[in-house]
Amino acid sequence: MTATVFDVGRFASPASNAVRRFGSQPGLLIACAVLLLVIGWAVLPELFTDQSPVEGVAAARFASPDWQHLFGTDELGRDLYSRVVYGASLSLRAAAIAIVLAFVTGTAVGLVAGFFGGAVDAVTMRVVEMLLSIPPMLMSLVLISALGFGTLNVGIAVAMSSVAVVTRLMRAEVLRVRTAVHVEGAIVCGARWPRILLRYILPAAVGPVLALAALDFGLVVLAVSSLSFLGFGEPPPAPEWGALVAAGRNYMATAWWLTALPGLTVAVLVLSTTRLARALESGKSIR
Repeated sequence: MTATVFDVGRFASPASNAVRRFGSQPGLLIACAVLLLVIGWAVLPELFTDQSPVEGVAAARFASPDWQHLFGTDELGRDLYSRVVYGASLSLRAAAIAIVLAFVTGTAVGLVAGFFGGAVDAVTMRVVEMLLSIPPMLMSLVLISALGFGTLNVGIAVAMSSVAVVTRLMRAEVLRVRTAVHVEGAIVCGARWPRILLRYILPAAVGPVLALAALDFGLVVLAVSSLSFLGFGEPPPAPEWGALVAAGRNYMATAWWLTALPGLTVAVLVLSTTRLARALESGKSIR
């Protein structure tokens, strides 16, 4: 009597398979944990700290990091960890505004340009080429100077510097998809162009654009922090991450943590979002 060998993995649930594959990639697990932690900071900061981000204790000025003040205190005796936690909502809000605005605008413009072609496509691509020739940070600085300071304006400025890239990618995907059999069949059958765009072309072409948005999220956070570092974000005492790094520059010799720890937070978040986005793009975390 021969023994039958069963492949236990064949009968495992999709959830358990996903957990097992995540467990085999510790870097991806750490990236997910960091992202969830920062989102928690932004949504419910009071769960992660009981100290005020704007009120300080004069006697605790320039306290080095310890168990009471995980990131130390600043020149006014304010707990730096609580300022980083509460600053997450400002920095992530500006990054989310930038990503959504760039994605929606670039997708709409690229969709129309790629579908109609002709003069519409030619004019659109000349504008896109002109925008791509301008360094993104320079364009953001010009726009934020015109719009004024604040989280919303920072998000708009960063978004406008990214629209051209999204538009060009979306146009390329539309040109590829529009020659598909089902799209040409819909055109021959006399379907209206809004229906063709929204039902047949957009779902098939939007995938790479979503992947680009995920990959660019970390870079957008970095761009938002850079503008905040230059003083274009919310005015003090708002604890935006870039502003925290800028404020600590004057105390590098005596209080290194004022610049190093907020800067390290931004760096870890950027690396984590990039790691997660690349894993999702390649499908390694789900296959």
